[in-house]
Amino acid sequence: DEIAEDFEQAHPGVRVRLAFDGSSGLVDQLEGGAPADVFASADEPTMDRAVAAGLTAGPPSVFPTGELTLITPAGNPAGITGLDSSLDGRKLVVCADGVPCGTATRLLAGRAGVDLRPVSEESSVTDVRGKVASGEADVGIVYATDALALGDDVERIALPASTQVLNRYPIAVLAGAGEPE
Repeated sequence: DEIAEDFEQAHPGVRVRLAFDGSSGLVDQLEGGAPADVFASADEPTMDRAVAAGLTAGPPSVFPTGELTLITPAGNPAGITGLDSSLDGRKLVVCADGVPCGTATRLLAGRAGVDLRPVSEESSVTDVRGKVASGEADVGIVYATDALALGDDVERIALPASTQVLNRYPIAVLAGAGEPE
């Protein structure tokens, strides 16, 4: 929202309208004819799907990257210390397989040699955030930016190995964009 406001201020007369959903859901909407000029995806495989469907006007560019972190409710009542035995018997919530944060979580766990046993797999990182912030879960795995957005509502536990599993966010102008510029 802040980026949209900044862009509108820098470009008088331009109105930015945003649509938020999971990346695959946004591609479904675009395939169904939803109007848009630009598509930003939370992962490259979903952007690849948009490109293959002929939805983009050209090749995508990567704009930011995302790094995973653990979050716990404020105060870390379950005593989570990392991707380790402190997760045993705890209510872990992750993103579902196929969701960008879920794919990254599984890759990170595999590289760390950890067998994750979540009690819930969510369809979006926002749902994981909500369950942890509300205390429904002891711990969740989200992007560091999502953790920061929650401020003091959660504790953040860095995952050093997460720098090896960066999620790249591509963006592309869409074919048929009303205002491609």
